[in-house]
Amino acid sequence: MDINEILKKVDHTLLSQTAGWKEIKAICDDGIKYKTASVCIPPSYVKSTAEYAKGRVKICTVIGFPNGYNTTAAKIAETRDALENGADECDMVINLGWLKDKKYDLILDEIRALKDVCGDKILKVIIETCLLTDEEKIKMCEIVSESGADFIKTSTGFSTGGATFEDITLFKKHVAPNVKIKAAGGISSLADAEKFIESGVDRLGTSRIVKIIKGGN
Repeated sequence: MDINEILKKVDHTLLSQTAGWKEIKAICDDGIKYKTASVCIPPSYVKSTAEYAKGRVKICTVIGFPNGYNTTAAKIAETRDALENGADECDMVINLGWLKDKKYDLILDEIRALKDVCGDKILKVIIETCLLTDEEKIKMCEIVSESGADFIKTSTGFSTGGATFEDITLFKKHVAPNVKIKAAGGISSLADAEKFIESGVDRLGTSRIVKIIKGGN
């Protein structure tokens, strides 16, 4: 697979708690140079990154990250703030406690509320697969399909595991055709990136792919 085909599906990511502007700027420069799908950065850096990038790369940020148990009102406020600051895409974390409690209507309503704020901007729904049973994953495929969100996403990268090929296979079987898939967490080689794309993934959340290309290995 052509390396540019991989790069255009990469959300070039830096969500470290200690990342400062120097690191964020470097991620942005790499995203512009290598023509990645977006750069995924902390909400507090969206405005300065938008001002710096001037539309040369899409800006993605995170909502309710990484635990997802913020109130819906707080997530709505975060989303609105991110968009006003220049975000093009938002990756939200679901309320996992609600899923465990089978409060499916609350989860659906929350996703719909955030998508309503996003409008034509992209909303991705992180379900944190490593903490879920297959039954819960399938239920979330159904909820995301019904919600109007653009993507279902495997992981935050901050929990006990990341994307697996088994989960992508399950997603492909159970999401509606209009829902795209983002794999994130632990994608550390070009071979894995290519395999995820061949499995049906539309986006890859990773910091490693650009580093590998820059390093030439």
